[in-house]
Amino acid sequence: MANNNYLQQLNDVQRAAVTNTEGPVLVVAGPGSGKTRVLTYRIAHLIEEGVAPWEILALTFTNKAAREMKERIAKVVGERANKVWAGTFHSIFARILRVEADKIGYPSNFTIYDTDDTKSVISSIIKEMNLNKDAYNVNAVRSRISSAKSNLITPKLYEKDEELRQEDRMAKRPHLYAIYQKYVARCKRSGAMDFDDLLFRLYELFQKNPDGVLDKYRKKFRYVLVDEFQDTNHLQYAIIRKFINYDGSPRNICVVGDDAQSIYAFRGATIQNILDFENDFKTHGIQIFKLEQNYRSTEHIVKAANEVITYNRKQIQKTIWSDKGEGQRIRVIKALTDGEEGKRVADTIMEQKNRFHLSNSEIAILYRTNSQSRVFEEYLRRYNVPYRVFGGLSFYQRKEVKDLIAYLRLAVNPNDEEALRRVINYPKRGIGNATVDKISALASQADKPMWQCLGSAQVGARAQNSINDFVGMVKSFMQRADSDNAYELAAHIAKRSGILDDLKNDTSVEGLNRLENVNALLDGIKSFVEEDTVIDTETVPDKSLASYLQNIALLTDLDDNNQSGDHVTLMSVHAAKGLEFKSVFVVGMEEKLFPSFLSLDTPEGLDEERRLFYVAITRAEQFLTLSFANSRYRFGQMRYNEPSRFLEEIPGRHVESTAYVRSEMSSLERADSAGSSGARVSGSFKRQTTNSAMPRIDPKDFKPAPASDIQTGMKVLHLKFGEGKVLSIDGAKDSRIATIFFRDAGDPQERKIMLKFAKLQIL
Repeated sequence: MANNNYLQQLNDVQRAAVTNTEGPVLVVAGPGSGKTRVLTYRIAHLIEEGVAPWEILALTFTNKAAREMKERIAKVVGERANKVWAGTFHSIFARILRVEADKIGYPSNFTIYDTDDTKSVISSIIKEMNLNKDAYNVNAVRSRISSAKSNLITPKLYEKDEELRQEDRMAKRPHLYAIYQKYVARCKRSGAMDFDDLLFRLYELFQKNPDGVLDKYRKKFRYVLVDEFQDTNHLQYAIIRKFINYDGSPRNICVVGDDAQSIYAFRGATIQNILDFENDFKTHGIQIFKLEQNYRSTEHIVKAANEVITYNRKQIQKTIWSDKGEGQRIRVIKALTDGEEGKRVADTIMEQKNRFHLSNSEIAILYRTNSQSRVFEEYLRRYNVPYRVFGGLSFYQRKEVKDLIAYLRLAVNPNDEEALRRVINYPKRGIGNATVDKISALASQADKPMWQCLGSAQVGARAQNSINDFVGMVKSFMQRADSDNAYELAAHIAKRSGILDDLKNDTSVEGLNRLENVNALLDGIKSFVEEDTVIDTETVPDKSLASYLQNIALLTDLDDNNQSGDHVTLMSVHAAKGLEFKSVFVVGMEEKLFPSFLSLDTPEGLDEERRLFYVAITRAEQFLTLSFANSRYRFGQMRYNEPSRFLEEIPGRHVESTAYVRSEMSSLERADSAGSSGARVSGSFKRQTTNSAMPRIDPKDFKPAPASDIQTGMKVLHLKFGEGKVLSIDGAKDSRIATIFFRDAGDPQERKIMLKFAKLQIL
């Protein structure tokens, strides 16, 4: 039954955005402001006002969003919703291309290549051209071709673009343009399009057939709506403009989005599309509606988010507000190590579950990179808290992590057949499936482990040489297992096996993530070896690889009998966009982690990281916790970290505990700041703590002593922790770790500090 009272469910601005249907419209929708409701009710309103549903085109970024959109529209207009052209860019454009592909030389039954198909074609071309497969890494080449298509750069234009060619020469891939040419020709010959082609070829179709095909679809779609417009790339916006320009004038286009939530530049999205939209249609009577009421979060969270985003240089001005009450202040957890961070986050989750009766499903842990999930998974398991990793596999289930663990298992037990099968030809060493099948058959016949049959199978000389090299390598690992600790051996295996080199050759975003995951595993092993330096974890005297594997096997035994779906959510901030939870933990708030070190080279990169942080904190409804660690293992080394600059940008009045927060600005400074588009005012920020008894130390007067001079019994001064006494020192040379009792003004506690990196003044 259709619902005719839908307009009464909207606030004034939402209703205006729904009912003003003619001409270009920009709906700037802040977090939790009812964006989806406005978009779906606008379509329903068009249908209720007499527009035929098949004359409406609604473009989304996920099939789920399109499905939910139709379901919501159906609640208002009934079955007519099914005739709306609502879907993802790729699905809608493929639908059009099925009808019109012959106009550009493709069959109507063209094949759509997925990522694996694309990589296979590129790989065969690289092989045919006799190019170095390490220099011409398949993923890196695929990423480059995808970027070219997204920017409307054809193979011919690519070949003539000296800047692109120079970049390729610098990357030692001078023939990439030729691979691009051959790849496009191969796809065309095969009657195939990859995902980028579904956009690229549609643009080509419209460009080459303006009076026939393009005119047909301009007349067909009288109303065009785009969801998450801030996530569009250059090519998507170019196609949208093709759709709506008719007789020289744009017609009914409505885009909905939030510039402050533009976080997909790494996929080719550009924030410039939404920032430029007003100017693009200024002469055509554009209407702008700002949805500023947040129905999700309490005031402390909303106001903190507003303050943070003011630091970005380019933005659409808006002030998000909430009437859900002040709520809880933001909690900041300051930990010494990532291990302590994991435990304190888990402790806080237990506290919230007990004190506020939160269910597991109302809690989320968000991180900048997927490799950070490891320590939180470990502590949640120890506390028997069910969790699920989204936006990727559980850390220990990721392929690259399982590959390295398989090598580690072989070093301890070469008869481990599953581990052997997994890595005997990874990285590739010329031991194909047929060879493995022969060895497996022989082992079954002789009733022996495969390891014991590696030298007996009747295989070719080349394969046997590769097998002999593999056996020799694993035996060398086994010998070192008797003397090396777990980290020394694991680091050696990661390098000697070729895993690290294989991952380093993949310079795509996915490749960098895989390399980071392997390094995160090695960091976890390093932490295991030096367990006594980690706060609140049990000391394990045996630091061998066998002991580590036993420990990790218990942690990764996915004996999940909980089918209720009540689990804590672990995911990257990117994966969390569009979701909401009563309690959100944003972890790893450290410089070079969040913001990522990859973003610090350009102002644009830093702005995107800040938008990512904005997305993270606005996922929280009632409770927001931010955490950081002063030190964590990164790439096998203990790294000491500065708290994220984003923590300084949150005013102290919104923060509950001692942490690095922004001081309050005077009204004059605030006016100056507003006048400079959010630029930081010199001198108006400082690190502060709510603990007034903390010693005030002027860094100019602070004189750290050499680490070798620090001895047991000394009184010392630390810039952050204040005055303390050295209780004991363990280890030797660069590994000396001091246990120091700091008074910490009312919160006395012992802290373990590695002297190699510590800055201590002797009193």
